Amino acid sequence: MTDHAVARDRIAFLRGLRNVRRFRPDPIPRPVVDDLLEVARWSGSARNIQPWEFVVVRDREMLRALAAAEGYAGHLADAPLGIVLVMHGDPAQATQETWDEGRLAERIMLAADAHGVGASVGWFRPRGAETVKALLGIPPGRTVRTALSLGYPDPAADGPKPGQGRKPIAELVHEERYGEGTGG
Repeated sequence: MTDHAVARDRIAFLRGLRNVRRFRPDPIPRPVVDDLLEVARWSGSARNIQPWEFVVVRDREMLRALAAAEGYAGHLADAPLGIVLVMHGDPAQATQETWDEGRLAERIMLAADAHGVGASVGWFRPRGAETVKALLGIPPGRTVRTALSLGYPDPAADGPKPGQGRKPIAELVHEERYGEGTGG
């Protein structure tokens, strides 16, 4: 493959990432989970401080309890696996770690997709995060906002098809100054 062909394949992979919220009940094999965690471990962070830890959850009842916490993580209830991102630092302050958390979540999703595993990001509101911390025994001084549900996609689930529902690039891009479109 030429360099251009490699780039096109990689870009197609990145563009193909979709949130998956409906899963088959099949467990995710341990080597796949280990690979996802290695990708997470190697994700970039500001000043390379790696301000994260992970709680891997497979227990059905715990996944349901996490899904019930106040926020937007209901899809954890039927997922075969959840990964809760535990960040170091104060949740009330918007810091570089907040940016790192988003990068981390997407890297896990991309690694999952490379294995044919679907994923979705869930968010907890502050009260929900306190519930999650209590359920999982997460100590003070750690922040919980994000959980990923993971599993093999349910092919019978309805949802948008890849490429649908995207605004045209001309509505999103401004050249040099805001208000100056791409013209294309």
